[in-house]
Amino acid sequence: MTKRAALTRLSLAAFAIALHAPTISRAQTLPERYRATTDRIIAAALSDSAAYNRVALLTDKFGHRLSGSTSLEHALDWIIAEMTRDGLQNVRGEPVMVPRWVRGEESATMVRPRPMKLHMLGLGGSIGTPEGGITASVLVVTSFDDLADKADQARGKIVLFDAPFTNYGATVQYRSRGAIEAAKVGAVAALIRSVASNSMQNPHTGAMRYDSTVTQIPAAALSVEDAAMLHRMYDRGDPVVVNLRMEAKTWPDARSRNVIAELVGSEKPEEIVVLGGHIDSWDVGQGAMDDAGGSVAAWEAVRLLKQLGLRPRRTLRVVLWTNEENGLRGANAYRDAHAAEMSNHVLAMESDGGVFAPKGFSFDGSSEALPAVAAIASLLQPLGANEVAPGGAGADVGPLTALGVPGLGLQVDGTRYFWYHHSEADTMDKLDPREVAQCVAAMAVMAYVIADMPETLPRRAPR
Repeated sequence: MTKRAALTRLSLAAFAIALHAPTISRAQTLPERYRATTDRIIAAALSDSAAYNRVALLTDKFGHRLSGSTSLEHALDWIIAEMTRDGLQNVRGEPVMVPRWVRGEESATMVRPRPMKLHMLGLGGSIGTPEGGITASVLVVTSFDDLADKADQARGKIVLFDAPFTNYGATVQYRSRGAIEAAKVGAVAALIRSVASNSMQNPHTGAMRYDSTVTQIPAAALSVEDAAMLHRMYDRGDPVVVNLRMEAKTWPDARSRNVIAELVGSEKPEEIVVLGGHIDSWDVGQGAMDDAGGSVAAWEAVRLLKQLGLRPRRTLRVVLWTNEENGLRGANAYRDAHAAEMSNHVLAMESDGGVFAPKGFSFDGSSEALPAVAAIASLLQPLGANEVAPGGAGADVGPLTALGVPGLGLQVDGTRYFWYHHSEADTMDKLDPREVAQCVAAMAVMAYVIADMPETLPRRAPR
């Protein structure tokens, strides 16, 4: 069974259960009570391109927003001013110390069997090379097991992991652990085939890590095409030699902020529905898809509800988390800063999969809460966004769902996501105004109904 088929089966099963869920009054089910209001929300969200235009303004004005960069902090200043101008309440930046990794100049050049500049990006967190770079023969492997089999050939080499993309969870291991495993067998640097489902010579960066018990070696990603070319040469027995130069350096932690704004609840303001995305990005492209779009979709969802005069019983709190890409410092800082009110968090919702056509939500919570969530999702049938299935809700809401807060992750058509992810190609032209508006509508409906319905979702025990 395919992942999509499994998701659909689960969503249909959940919806079937939801049809028989307890009513919120003797006369009305959840969908019946909120259908007119949610139809109004959807119509308003789809009436213009306000959300798309705001993502474009943010990304064009400030560009990429890596943690510790001036571009991120200038973007946060602007967002706080804009949220205040929107009339949202309790707008503020909550301080977070974040890592500061600076890429510097970098290059990878094939020396043999012929001179050629390769398409590369250093991996986030990597150390740099010595001045003049590292020039060494390349050992090509396809997996960690393959590296183990060739361990006696690795000393003094640059190891290239040419692992084809299967899914993100499986393939990203070569990015995160490649330098560790290569160093264990004596390699002087590690290269990976970019973690990408498609490519037009655009290498993809992302976070890597080191093990304190193993020598640190530089690590970078090559484009899919260049990695495949080196692999073909290697298999033919051609001597493959590469020069890798990287100025990458990690500086002391820098000050940053989570940005927060609210629409205070009308009856139970102390109870909170959180929705948001991460406002930082990698230092390539514009970070439009990952995750300016998700951040703005949550922000626009709350602005739209205010514009429509819809104030739910509970407080809606937009959180734009900092430092998701290389540290999760923002997510952990939010959890710690709001520990005293965690029992009053009734939902945490995140968008971090690109603002493409929405399909529904993944739900991280109790089985008792799933019928109500599925019932609310049925209101999104006009958008084709009514699927609900158990699953992770997102990295930034992870610290909250670990404490038992019900979590939702917006799920979208992910066909193109890993074409652009963490690359120079993550730019505004990849987004469609109507799809962005549909994401706003889906988040607005889900957040509003859960914030307004009489009961809260049943919680599960902390992990």
